[in-house]
Amino acid sequence: MTTTQPDTFTLAARQPAASVIAECLRTQATAPPRSPVARLFGRTPLSAESEPWYLGALGELEVARRLDSLGPDWRVFHSVPVGRGSSDIDHVVVGPPGVFTINTKHHEGHDIWLGSKRLLVSGQPTDHLRNASFEAKRASQLLSAAAHALIEVTPVIVIVGARRITVRERPATVIVLRERSLIKWLGSRPAAVPPDAVDRVADAAAQPSTWHEAPSLEPADVAAFDQLRRNVDGARTRRRGWAIAGLLAILAALPLGAVSAWTSVMSALVP
Repeated sequence: MTTTQPDTFTLAARQPAASVIAECLRTQATAPPRSPVARLFGRTPLSAESEPWYLGALGELEVARRLDSLGPDWRVFHSVPVGRGSSDIDHVVVGPPGVFTINTKHHEGHDIWLGSKRLLVSGQPTDHLRNASFEAKRASQLLSAAAHALIEVTPVIVIVGARRITVRERPATVIVLRERSLIKWLGSRPAAVPPDAVDRVADAAAQPSTWHEAPSLEPADVAAFDQLRRNVDGARTRRRGWAIAGLLAILAALPLGAVSAWTSVMSALVP
């Protein structure tokens, strides 16, 4: 559904992760409610369909939080509708070093392997590099048409929550970073665009019509997502509580000597 916005609406007012939050809540609305027993034992309220959208939203929100620390010379746009369908760009950043499209990937606890043409997540191939490159090229075309000048765009992939990133060889055109390295990397780029040109490009990037013929700009229900997040966190806490209680019950049932031996082994393994 396309939402009518005032003529003065710009993407500067767009909420981070708006698209993925909306899709998460839409799919979650069809999930059957948990039984009292399921809630007691900490079963997650997320459905299998909504969980990927939920994790995606968490990743985009984390990157948006970090982008908030950029200085006044930078302009940031979130959840930018692009093309003719429901696709969006997670973040578009315009600053003195140029223009960047940021594709956020939330891979908490996973091992990442990076090569010149491949990015693997826990050994599984992905299309992350190809998609990021395509996204930047499309952004360049759209911004260049709107600004009536050639606008080069650098594709960036930000990996959120990875356990380990092994770099075999860095891609030639796509930048891959951890979330904690993003702001430092952006700040280290040399200035290449005069301030007045930054403003012109940012003004073009702020217009929904630059990116999409009929963008859906319905605001995200942040309050509903925050409540879902509290429910998910609460369920996780209960699961951990039950796991600890079960471990303590097992230890209590062991002979004293076995407990002492187990404690010694754990002390040696965990400094």
